[in-house]
Amino acid sequence: MKLLLLVSAFNGLTQRVWCELRAGGHDVGVQLATNDAAIINAVRRTNPDLILCPFLKDRVPEEVWRQRRTVIIHPGPVGDRGPSSLDWAITEGASHWGVTALEAIAEMDAGPIWAHRTFPMPAEPVRKSAIYNGPVADAALECAREVVAKAVDPTFQPTPLAEAVVAVPGARARPTMTQADRRFGWEENTDHILRRVRAADGAPGVRAQLAGLDVLVFDARRGGPVDAAPGQVVAVRDGAVRVATGDGSVWVGQLKTPAAVGGDVPRIKLPATALLGRRLRGVPRQAASLNGDADIRYHRDGAVGWLTIDVYNGAMGPATCRRLLSALRHAAGQDTRALVLVSGPEVFSNGIHLNLIEADRDPGALAWANIKAINAVCRAITTLRGQPVVAAFGGPAGAGGVMLALGADVVAARAGVVLNPYYEMGLFGSELHTYTLPRRVGETVARQLLDGRLPVTVEAAERMGLIDTVGPRPYPRFVEWLAELAERTAADGDRIRREKAARLAAAPMPLDAYAARELAEMSRDMFDNRSDFAGARTDFVHKVRATVTPAKLAFRSPGGLPRRRRSAPRPVGC
Repeated sequence: MKLLLLVSAFNGLTQRVWCELRAGGHDVGVQLATNDAAIINAVRRTNPDLILCPFLKDRVPEEVWRQRRTVIIHPGPVGDRGPSSLDWAITEGASHWGVTALEAIAEMDAGPIWAHRTFPMPAEPVRKSAIYNGPVADAALECAREVVAKAVDPTFQPTPLAEAVVAVPGARARPTMTQADRRFGWEENTDHILRRVRAADGAPGVRAQLAGLDVLVFDARRGGPVDAAPGQVVAVRDGAVRVATGDGSVWVGQLKTPAAVGGDVPRIKLPATALLGRRLRGVPRQAASLNGDADIRYHRDGAVGWLTIDVYNGAMGPATCRRLLSALRHAAGQDTRALVLVSGPEVFSNGIHLNLIEADRDPGALAWANIKAINAVCRAITTLRGQPVVAAFGGPAGAGGVMLALGADVVAARAGVVLNPYYEMGLFGSELHTYTLPRRVGETVARQLLDGRLPVTVEAAERMGLIDTVGPRPYPRFVEWLAELAERTAADGDRIRREKAARLAAAPMPLDAYAARELAEMSRDMFDNRSDFAGARTDFVHKVRATVTPAKLAFRSPGGLPRRRRSAPRPVGC
C-alpha cells in the first residue's frame, strides 16, 4: 500500500511506525502538519491509499478526511477523548490504559474505531514520557499494523464509537489539563508530588516555587526523610536538588522558567543546579554517587559488572560525561570478567547536551568542552582491555549516543528500539565514529548512514553489522537475556581481549589521530559556525516547528537494507 504518515513531528513513535511499515513492504511517506494548505497539497500530490496519524496534535483538514481514509492513533483507551489523556491517567492512578485507532471526523477523537489495545499501568507512577515511549508506543504499533491490514479488506467497517465497548472504566472526554489541575504544595506527601510531576514529564512540567524562583518542575525522584521545612533545598548532587516535602524529600533533576517570568533566565529545560545557579549558595553538596538512585550507577553480579545509565533525555553534558568516565574507570578496576554498559528503557544517549550549550554565555566553548568530555568516554570504552565490554541499547539513541556504544566488544539492543546513527545540528560529529562506524559496517554503509540521516531499527542494524545481537522487547526479560550474554562474553574474554589488542594495533592510525581529525572539523562547526550549528541548535532547543517536510521523508519504494561491508551502495533507513 501507499501510506502517508501525517504527523506533528517525526518523533520516536512516528519513526517506529515508519520503519515497521516500510519493512512490511509498503511505500511510506511522511507529511509534517505544518499548515492546512501544505497537508492538502501533499495528499493531492501523493494520492495515498491510507493516511495514518501516529502522532498528531492538530486537526486534519476536512477536505482531507472527507476524501481519504484517515486514521488517528490516540493515546487513550476506547471512550477516552482529549489532548491530556496520559496526564489524567497518571495523575488519577489509573490501573489500566490503552491506545485507540479511530477514523478522523469533524469531532476530535470521536470517529469510528479501527483497532484498540489496553495495557496495565505501573503501580508506582513513572514519567509520562516513559509510558508514552513504552507501552503506548508498543500498543500504537500493534494498532497501526492492524489498521493497515484492515484497510485492504473491502468488507471491513469500523465500529461507531457509540457502539464500542469501553474496556477501561472511567474512560471519557476530558478537558486539557491546566496548571491549576497539576498544582501541588511541597508540604504534601512525596507520593502525591511524584505523581503530579511525573504526569507532566517531559511537558509541560508543574509550576512551583523553588529557591525563591517560579519554575516548572520535571524529573522527580524519591528521596529519604530530612529535617527541614517543606520546599527547602537541602542538598545538591549531580545536577539535581533535594527538596524537603511533607513526609520526606524528592530529588528534582530538571527545571524550566515559565514564559511569564521576566529576567535573563533561559526559558529552556535545564539541570536544576544550572538553572538555580547562585540561589544555591550555601546548600550542602553531596558527592557523586554510584548507588541505586543515581542516574549513573554500578553494581556487580558475580563475575559481571553492571554500569547503568539513566540520564534525562539522554543529554550528556560535560559533568555527566566526566561522571560516566569516572564510573567506567571504577568498573574497570574491579575483579570482574565482563562489564555491561546498559541504559534504562527510556533512552540510551543522544550525545552532547544542547540545552546546556544553548544556555551558556559562551556556547562554542561549552560545546567544545562537551565534545572532548564525551570523546574521553568513547576512548575509554574502545580501549578498555582488562575485561570485555558489552554495550546495550535498552532504549533509543541518536547521534553521538549511538557512536558512544560502537567501541564496545559486543553491542546489543532491546527489540523495537530505534537508532539514529548520524549527526545533524550542523555538526560533523566526533565520538571516534570515523574509526568505530566503518569498522563495523564498512566505509560505504557508514557514508550512507551519515549522509542519509534516517532512523534504523535495531533489527536492521543487526543485519548491516552496526550491532551484534537483539534481545527481547520487555525490559525485565531483556535484562535477563543480557545477563546470559554477559556470562558468555566473560567466558570468551581471553579471545575477545586478544582480538581487541590486535585490532587496535592494526588500525591505520592511532585513535588520537582519528579524534584529532574529527575535532578539527568540529572546531569549524562550533567556532566558525560553518553549517549553522547555532541556528539549528536554537531551533531544536526552543522546539521551533519545521515549516517544510524534509525531502528524505518522501515516498520511495522500500528497498533492501545494507548488509555488513557491502561494496555497492544500497538504500539505508529502517
